[in-house]
Amino acid sequence: MDNIVLSPVTGIDVLIKPVEKDLGGFSVRRYIPHSKQKKVGPFVFFDHMGPVDFEPGKGIDVRPHPHIGLATITYLFEGEIYHRDSLGRVQAITPGAVNWMTAGKGIVHSERTGDEARAKGQRIHGLQVWVGLPEEYEETAPDFVHYDKEELPELDIDGINIKVIIGSVFGETSPVYTHSPLFYLDAQIPAGKKLLVPDHYEERGIHVIDGPVNINGYRVNQFEMVVCKPSEKLEITADCNARVVIFGGATMTDRYIWWNFVSSNRERIEKAKSDWKDGKFEKVPGEVEFIPLPK
Repeated sequence: MDNIVLSPVTGIDVLIKPVEKDLGGFSVRRYIPHSKQKKVGPFVFFDHMGPVDFEPGKGIDVRPHPHIGLATITYLFEGEIYHRDSLGRVQAITPGAVNWMTAGKGIVHSERTGDEARAKGQRIHGLQVWVGLPEEYEETAPDFVHYDKEELPELDIDGINIKVIIGSVFGETSPVYTHSPLFYLDAQIPAGKKLLVPDHYEERGIHVIDGPVNINGYRVNQFEMVVCKPSEKLEITADCNARVVIFGGATMTDRYIWWNFVSSNRERIEKAKSDWKDGKFEKVPGEVEFIPLPK
């Protein structure tokens, strides 16, 4: 069944309901890409993890896998995940912090539950998104940067708590370096409060973490996403305590996406396939497992 409903409401272009995807041991809700909504600005992939409770001894084990042509952003509400990559970086990410990984011409990484959290058990809840790189940066050198929670701007607008994860909104600018104009914010809206959606970006999306909320009078439930019409004014009203993530940016030309590879050039993806199959990507130090190329 098609999970997208076209909305007649002024200001809203598309309503997206998630598709469940099994990542091996846990599932995520996937919103984009979709046959009718490939991207929002440069955002080409959007997954919502959990909330999911892992019993002691259990956890996330995403084995080493490759990426090209994109940047990944991991942002958690609860829990902890350890990142390891082929640059030799090892970094735990915790709620409110940002792991920004630029794949560029190629990087390999794993995502696992740390030993301490695995022993105790934990709840994991967060988002993982991909941003397509501009064509001139698709073959840039891979990189990884971690930003602590305290480094990201946080502000209060009439009792609404807003964390500026990426970009410039509401007079605040995140330190996270990006290759194209985009924004990504986390807003906690108390019951009865209203928030105007930033409108100085060409394409915008709103994802409801806790809800429901009303957007221009249209009810959007928890775990649903809307894509906004360009230049339209939108107001989010919370009838109960709510949390939303708002994101978007400049329009980007179409990208080919296959597995973990993103590129403006189909032949480049074919090369990445053969390089991974032939073991030509750099290895993640300390890791011996890997995810084989899908058939």
